[in-house]
Amino acid sequence: MPNANEDNPSALSQVQRRAVSELLRVSPVADDLAVRFEEAGFSLALVGGSVRDALLGRLGNDLDFTTDARPEDVLKIVRPWADAVWEVGIAFGTVGCQKDGYLIEVTTYRSEAYDRTSRKPEVSYGDSIEQDLVRRDFTVNAMAVALPQKEFVDPYGGLEDLAARVLRTPGTPEESFSDDPLRMMRAARFAAQLDFEVAPEVVTAMTDMSGRIEIVSAERVRDELNKLLLSAHPKKGLRLLVDTGLADHVLPELPALRLESDEHHRHKDVYEHSLIVLDQAIDLEENGPDLVLRLAALLHDIGKPRTRRFESDGRVSFHHHEVVGAKMTKKRMSALKYSNDMVKDVSQLVELHLRFHGYGTGEWTDSAVRRYVRDAGPLLDRLHKLTRSDCTTRNKRKANALSRAYDGLEERIAELQQQEELDSIRPDLDGNQIMEILGVGPGPAIGQAYKHLLELRLENGPMDHEAAIAALKEWWAAQG
Repeated sequence: MPNANEDNPSALSQVQRRAVSELLRVSPVADDLAVRFEEAGFSLALVGGSVRDALLGRLGNDLDFTTDARPEDVLKIVRPWADAVWEVGIAFGTVGCQKDGYLIEVTTYRSEAYDRTSRKPEVSYGDSIEQDLVRRDFTVNAMAVALPQKEFVDPYGGLEDLAARVLRTPGTPEESFSDDPLRMMRAARFAAQLDFEVAPEVVTAMTDMSGRIEIVSAERVRDELNKLLLSAHPKKGLRLLVDTGLADHVLPELPALRLESDEHHRHKDVYEHSLIVLDQAIDLEENGPDLVLRLAALLHDIGKPRTRRFESDGRVSFHHHEVVGAKMTKKRMSALKYSNDMVKDVSQLVELHLRFHGYGTGEWTDSAVRRYVRDAGPLLDRLHKLTRSDCTTRNKRKANALSRAYDGLEERIAELQQQEELDSIRPDLDGNQIMEILGVGPGPAIGQAYKHLLELRLENGPMDHEAAIAALKEWWAAQG
């Protein structure tokens, strides 16, 4: 490892110590593989995120290597050695394998660039590790450890940038972002994941070149956005996307939330409010990052710009913004190629996020509780979290009152769940029973009868069998 930098010796020595510890842990597997490459006449180096994470003391079991061997030579070396081998990325020079619990990718030295209209990189192979490192996105990802001799390779000052917690590009940011415009989103993602600052010249290039992100496929944009949202500091990355103009191209509904306040300041900044709701939702997560909850928290108010009205009494209204927002959420997430299930779940949470407030501060009736649970379905727990997160008022008395009111709702749900099995609300008679009682076969009338009985169930709770039959016959007689 290199000598500590004179300007910040303690920071550098600290990351060096962490790196030594991490590299010793993975050394048996890494060294074994490196020796095999050396015996075949090739070089091998741990590279990129693996070196960065080793320096940060957070290296996992995913190891990235780079080599001068071509993919077909890599296959010859790893096939007899690895527990499993896959060739999914071989067109881009990458061979994957598994060994002793480690997931390993070996990539031939390469360079890649986009033309003005292409969505896929053109891959060409290089002959030196320095050539390979300069094409990487940021200096903190452009470090390598040559194996098995453990020689540290850092031609672009990545170690110093890591100690300073700053993101810079190995070459000019303009060249880097021209090679792959997705790197602009990766800057925001790494800022969110690592809590790093982005160098001013990088921010300038992101701002000037933001429109170039449109040549990147929706799937790659979505994947970067997911990584950003699932990071430790998503608000930091989202602000960078908005401030540089990237969000105008990939998530335009977010910057649109920066509504100008009216002269009386009668409504809060919706953009800032949404970021706070996201933070508060994250604080309520119990089993790790929840992408559905985080997307719903971020997007829950995106219908407000389209529904904003200045009323005659000076108030500002956003009537039905949850319905409009749900449709906008579905459209944006579909454009980003999210799965149908995720689109459905997030848009449903957006549509339901105001339901609690629609019941006012009065006592919740059994009927209202049943409908709330029925409409939320399996999203009920997330809806609880989203609704609680949506309170960002600085008025402590108002915040406490809302919290107590929601506590009351959750208590009512728990009571009824014990009594009535709310999680599986259905009519007291099923379709076969309805047909048998009415003496008719399948058809629209059976669906209508089922819906009528479900409404009675929601309104009045469970009925005994005889009462359900009587209610069905009464409805049927009314149909003529």
